[in-house]
Amino acid sequence: MRLRRKPWVDAALENYSDIVVIKEIPFGVPSQIRMDSDQEKTNVHEHRKGHWHEVFGRKAPLYVELGTGKGSFISQLAEENPEVNFIGIEAQQDVLFYAAQKVREKGLTNVRLLVFDINNVLDIFAPGEVDRLYINFCDPWPKVRHAKRRLTHANFLDKYRILLSVGGEIFFKTDNRPLFDFSLEQFAACNLEVNEVTFDLHKSDYQGNVMTEYEKKFSSMGTPINRCEVKFS
Repeated sequence: MRLRRKPWVDAALENYSDIVVIKEIPFGVPSQIRMDSDQEKTNVHEHRKGHWHEVFGRKAPLYVELGTGKGSFISQLAEENPEVNFIGIEAQQDVLFYAAQKVREKGLTNVRLLVFDINNVLDIFAPGEVDRLYINFCDPWPKVRHAKRRLTHANFLDKYRILLSVGGEIFFKTDNRPLFDFSLEQFAACNLEVNEVTFDLHKSDYQGNVMTEYEKKFSSMGTPINRCEVKFS
């Protein structure tokens, strides 16, 4: 569901230009936030492709969250793993503002947030540039005719295979059991190694789970959380 646009967010995000990367600008130059066209939104990060370590000012493992939301997950994960560079991608600019706030409040320097369409993810990362992807509670697209829009569909997995390094991983969580079952089938069809499979994460012996806002809400209502780790050879 698309949220009603908040006009004040454009100006507010100017105060987070060190965290939220939006415009096509040289490294280190403050950004002008507003997008001028859909084409610009698509191409805006291409000059950073293969050079994300320059944005962070260091070479480190690069972990990317597809669908960051309000940023509770990525901000906590980055705080716990300062040796890793994190990028959060979110299509809704208004939502990403709250993620930027969390990153700033924690004083994190290892997080960058992007307003971007995940469908075009190969436009912003070079082959092998990403070490891990996090896919948390993505849209299940329940209708059969929309299956190709699911972020765990084979078409997306082919894209991830390109941008992930050898041995790269996907960490996947969802409360939607049909989506999880579909995803496991897609992983198997693509000959991917699947580990740490659980159909009720919070009753499993898995350690170190970081919850999203969505996960906190629905797990408190007793909804089982499905999780697995997928490895690309």
